[in-house]
Amino acid sequence: MASAIKQINYNKFGSVLSALQKSTPRSYYTYVREPAQPIKGKEPKWTTAKEAMVDLKSGKIFFFFSFRQGNTIFAQGGAATPIPLLDAMSDVGRENKLKNVTVCHMHTEGNAKYHDASYEGMFRSLSFFIGGNCRKPVAEGRGDAVPIFLHEIPQVFYKGLVKPDIAMIQVSPPDEHGYCSLGTSIDCTRAAVIHSDIIIAIINKQMPRTFGDGIIHISHIDYAIKADTPIIMHGGIGNIPDAVLASLKNHKDLGIHSEMFADGVVDLVDNGCITNSRKSAHQGHIVGSFLIGTRKLYDFVDNNPFIEMLRVDYVNNTKVIAQQPIMTAINSAIEVDLTGQVNADSIGTKMYSGFGGQVDFIRGSAEAIDGKGKPIIALPSVTKKNESKITPILKPGAGVVTSRAHVNYVVTEHGIAELFGKTLRQRAYALINIAHPDHRASLEKAAFERLKVMPSA
Repeated sequence: MASAIKQINYNKFGSVLSALQKSTPRSYYTYVREPAQPIKGKEPKWTTAKEAMVDLKSGKIFFFFSFRQGNTIFAQGGAATPIPLLDAMSDVGRENKLKNVTVCHMHTEGNAKYHDASYEGMFRSLSFFIGGNCRKPVAEGRGDAVPIFLHEIPQVFYKGLVKPDIAMIQVSPPDEHGYCSLGTSIDCTRAAVIHSDIIIAIINKQMPRTFGDGIIHISHIDYAIKADTPIIMHGGIGNIPDAVLASLKNHKDLGIHSEMFADGVVDLVDNGCITNSRKSAHQGHIVGSFLIGTRKLYDFVDNNPFIEMLRVDYVNNTKVIAQQPIMTAINSAIEVDLTGQVNADSIGTKMYSGFGGQVDFIRGSAEAIDGKGKPIIALPSVTKKNESKITPILKPGAGVVTSRAHVNYVVTEHGIAELFGKTLRQRAYALINIAHPDHRASLEKAAFERLKVMPSA
């Protein structure tokens, strides 16, 4: 009986396989979706952004908590955000009265038309890291956010938790071999592209060609739109990283292994500060996963073998980070409580950003195999409203991104609190000493009430 069942199952499988072989042209794409593998005899259809939306369809909701099937769109993020495609998607969605289309992404830039309240029911944003353009829809319940470590985002696609029907990307023009580059944003884009049924790409002359994991053969692109327009630019990526880069101009033999970098790196390379010569892996190369800056940065990375842009599940892997000598990781925060808990993704119950790569790099540097890693949380002591960022407790509803057991150093403009191995009372005392002087008395009172820390003399 068992052998008979096996034979029946095999015959059923054989007939399905035979039907597939007759209906599907044999190609490498039948077996794998590796973007670097050319697909013989396939070329993209050159069209307009709006005409490329021909496969855009409504989705279906099976449960009230937004489990979806039907069109799921992946949008590349950062400087590579394909704004013309997202605008065309929005217009076609309204014209065709589409419903329940999910748009997933990691920190898109620019004015996202589909986030407007008038598109509710048509499009729903799904953020793996909340950018400024989707804080409002998430706060108003019109968008969703996934709490997730940056290095784990590609697993969402590999495990089939999110299955994009369409990937919308922006790439460099093809070289003589037909290879385009994902340019400024490799991150989770490579994983999303591999698992998307249809790929729509803006092929932009102003997208820099970068080396590493971002190559995609033009034969994998189904619809292509020509462009020669500037990609998104930012003068800086934040006060703290900009200040750190500016303070390193007298250093030497620096190496960069970071999920992202910006213009300040260019000056350090020009000054001879960054050589990457002491790296244990990728020696001689700057490693990143996405970048955003000005034309100065984009011209620097364009066709530059000194730069390796790699997938984020590799760059942010703690084991990879831990291999680098004297690995120094500097991350910022919204607030830190007196026990060392770090909130970096929300203001109270209101979601602000995401986990990002903070814990990836904090743990990677803390676990450095040479024992010389420096995991640092750096933040100004007060907000713009003069509220202390060193707090007795985190705001009600705020999330803990980096736990108090993960934190080694907290730095403000008033000094350094070294927390590793310290008791709760010792931590509170150290953190009060780097708080703004205007807030130390109230923090001392709170520390005594909560942890029985005696006020300073």
